[in-house]
Amino acid sequence: MEQAESTAESLTRRAYAQLRQDIIEGTLQPGAKLKIQELTRAYNTGASPIREALSHLASDRLVNRIEGRGFRVSDVSREEFLDLLKVRIWVEGKALAESIAVADPAWEDAVLSTNFRLGQAARSSRADRFEPNAEWEEKHKLFHMALVSGCRSPIALRICDQLYDQNIRYRKIAGPVAYPGRSVAEEHDAIAKAALARDAGTAVTLLERHYSATADYVLDRLPPSN
Repeated sequence: MEQAESTAESLTRRAYAQLRQDIIEGTLQPGAKLKIQELTRAYNTGASPIREALSHLASDRLVNRIEGRGFRVSDVSREEFLDLLKVRIWVEGKALAESIAVADPAWEDAVLSTNFRLGQAARSSRADRFEPNAEWEEKHKLFHMALVSGCRSPIALRICDQLYDQNIRYRKIAGPVAYPGRSVAEEHDAIAKAALARDAGTAVTLLERHYSATADYVLDRLPPSN
């Protein structure tokens, strides 16, 4: 019985991870209808793991559950993006300030190492045109999560993680425009330097500017509100 439950949980986790990645990457477009039968074929799994995965994604706000009409990928909008930006600045600013206030060697090492590894990765996997580099994306998240990792609130850290993933969908809209004219690596270096110098005010201000600079590119690409 325990083995059967473990297998079911594993299938749900796998379906969740695959669907989540495809939504974040834009393979499943905003507003797309998510039909259980089609998803079972596409992800080679049963209906139950797909339904469970979609329920979890609805909690993450990446999927909308429409009563009597199934599931759809959450839409994108200027209003939601601006709200997302505001909340990220609030939550991550507080988490970063607390991380700096209670900094220990483990936090310092995490910030140093993740920023170094991020700097070694190319933003684009091609030189002639912008093409997202999966390695950079992974290291980028590790760096931003390292900055706030000293925060002593597991709830705040979980929210930071979820907000980061929700923001990726919007950032990918602006990627081709924002690259290569913007030196994101220099922005990361400046944030890390201020954080490691225990200058919380400067670090939080630079983080806010970093997110706001991305927001300017994203808003240029989003259609105007009706």
